[in-house]
Amino acid sequence: MFENSGSTPFAGRLGSRLTLTVDEKPTWVQIPAGRFSMGSYDFYPEEAPVHECRVDSFQLTRDPVTNAQFAHFVRATGYVTVAERGLSESQFPHLDPLQRLPGSLVFTETSGPVDLRDWTAWWRWTRGAQWRHPLGEGSGLAGRESHPVVQVAYDDAVAYADWIGARLPSEAELEYAAGAGRTPDPYAWGPEQDLDGRLMANTWRGRFPYLNKGCNGWVGTSPVGVFPANAFGLNDVIGNVWEWTSDPYTSSHAVAAEGEPCGAGPGDDGAACRCAPKAVPARESAAPRAIVQRVLKGGSHLCAPEYCLRYRPAARSPQYEDTATSHIGFRCAR
Repeated sequence: MFENSGSTPFAGRLGSRLTLTVDEKPTWVQIPAGRFSMGSYDFYPEEAPVHECRVDSFQLTRDPVTNAQFAHFVRATGYVTVAERGLSESQFPHLDPLQRLPGSLVFTETSGPVDLRDWTAWWRWTRGAQWRHPLGEGSGLAGRESHPVVQVAYDDAVAYADWIGARLPSEAELEYAAGAGRTPDPYAWGPEQDLDGRLMANTWRGRFPYLNKGCNGWVGTSPVGVFPANAFGLNDVIGNVWEWTSDPYTSSHAVAAEGEPCGAGPGDDGAACRCAPKAVPARESAAPRAIVQRVLKGGSHLCAPEYCLRYRPAARSPQYEDTATSHIGFRCAR
C-alpha cells in the first residue's frame, strides 16, 4: 500500500515534540523455555493444525512499544516512518498527486449497522495519519504518551527493534508468551471472555462497527498496563493493539514451511518441533522488493465477537508489510 518515495528511513527530523512522562526504555521480561500446543481447531481455519511446539528461552518487552518510547527513537535517529513518506510517482503514475501524499488507514465508526463483509465501510484512507497524528491531521499524542504507538508499518517496527539491539518476536514466541506457557482454553486467562466479570483485555464492547461503549472507560487504545498482566507478567499481549511478528503469513500452520509446522526441525527428543525465530535478512532501502504479508498476533481494541474473535493467543491475522493503521503496534524480543 505504501512505497518509499525516495527518502531514506533516517532522512528526516522529528517535526513535533512530546513531553515524555513515562520511561523511555522498555522493561524486559524473561520468558522461560517450554512446550505448548500451538494453534486451534475451534475458530478460524488459518489457526490449524494444532501442533506441539518447543520454544527456547528469550526476553520480551513487558509492554507494546509506547508513543513516548518511539518518540525517543525518532528524536535520536531522525527516522521517517513509512506512513510519512507518501507514494512513489514512478510506481503509482496513475494516481492524482493528492492521492500520493502521506497518509494511512484510520478506523471510523459507522452511523449504523453495515455489511461486515465489507471492511471499507469502517476503514478510511486518511491524509496525514501517522504515528504522531494517529487519527489524521489535527489529532495528536498529548496525554497518550503511555499508549502503544500505532500507524507503524513492519519496517518501522524492525527499525526500532534494531536500534535497541533487539528483534521482532516470532509468531510462536508471541503465542506461547500470551498463554503464559500453557495451551489457552481458549482465552489467555481461561474459558470465558471475562474472568469472573472482570474485563481482562481492551477489546470492542458494544455493536461493531457503530457503537463502542468502551472497555473500562477506554475507547480506542488504552495506556499499557491498565488491564491485568498475564502469568508471565506481560501487559496487553491480548487486545489493545495488534502486534507485528517476524513470520511471513501462511494460510495455515501446515504450510508454514513445506508442511513442517514451525519449520525449524524436531525438538531434542523428536516429540515437538522447535519454533525458533527466523533470521530477517538485511535490506537495501532503495532496492525494489515484493511486498509480503506478515503475521499479526494478539487482537486489538477493535476485535468484537460478531466480527473478529481474535483476542486469543492462537488467533493470527495477515497484514502487508507496508501497511500502517490505527490499531497495529508491536513489541520487541531478544
